[in-house]
Amino acid sequence: MMSAHVGIISPSTFFPRFPPTSLTKTKINTSPVCSISMSMDPVREWILSEGKATKITKISPVGGGCINLASRYDTDSGSFFVKTNRSIGPSMFEAEALGLGAMYETRTIRVPRPYKVGELPTGGSYIIMEFIEFGASRGNQSVLGRKLAEMHKAGKSSKGFGFDVDNTIGSTPQINTWSSDWIQFYGEHRLGYQLKLASRQYGDSLIYERGQRLVKSIGKLFENVAIEPCLLHGDLWSGNISSDKNGEPVILDPACYYGHSEAEFGMSWCAGFGASFYNSYFEVMPKQPGFEERRDLYMLYHYLNHYNLFGSGYRSSAMSIIDDYLALLKA
Repeated sequence: MMSAHVGIISPSTFFPRFPPTSLTKTKINTSPVCSISMSMDPVREWILSEGKATKITKISPVGGGCINLASRYDTDSGSFFVKTNRSIGPSMFEAEALGLGAMYETRTIRVPRPYKVGELPTGGSYIIMEFIEFGASRGNQSVLGRKLAEMHKAGKSSKGFGFDVDNTIGSTPQINTWSSDWIQFYGEHRLGYQLKLASRQYGDSLIYERGQRLVKSIGKLFENVAIEPCLLHGDLWSGNISSDKNGEPVILDPACYYGHSEAEFGMSWCAGFGASFYNSYFEVMPKQPGFEERRDLYMLYHYLNHYNLFGSGYRSSAMSIIDDYLALLKA
């Protein structure tokens, strides 16, 4: 499991103590819906104290996730988005909050602002964040490409490749131990970790053996390429991309770390990025030599993760990428 985590995140330490004044105030003349005492409901307690609300007017379930329960809390001080998980401690949400906070601090692309992470008294954990009213579409792809590139350009790390905590990609642990060597980091903590998981989970010695041969050879794909650690969302597929009511792109549910900017496109096979997205992106972050040759290498991490999470339906795609690279690299 995850080898590093931090203590309970306090909004006074990392994040704003109260929501932005631009949140729309909800005027619903009903009594608070929750009768549980505040001491037994830390979400309610925070909203009615540091969240600056005097009453909660409505709590509504929000769909879309498969790991956590999500709710919208409407109050007389605006709305909040709350995720809870009754099965795990706060480390997963702490890592998410740190990722959201890091992206927010770049002041480039809109993300939900995290406010509070904590433990539930009956077991499990929660995260409270800004509620963003989504628009009718995923927004303009050209604007998304430009703002994502601006985030990559602004989000730099002096520590190298990795992140201050391990986090998760879906429900799979994602190891973010710092490294000064991107090829070593990606080979060990991305491809290598997923290959070991497939071997342990399925006894798949074939994909493990061929995958490890590839890991030892990937350096050839990075010759004459300058790789800087950039802040990555880490899990950028269509379900994690939206737009606000003004049409500005919003990205959410990150698996952040600092890595090669091209790794951000590893989920492009289910993100729907078009030509206008890439054209705008590369105007800010110029395309590097060999981009096309490395594209499938970054997809491989996510195909392996889907294999480990969802089963054999993704194995053939992962194996095909591995075999193609072994042939290309004569490994």
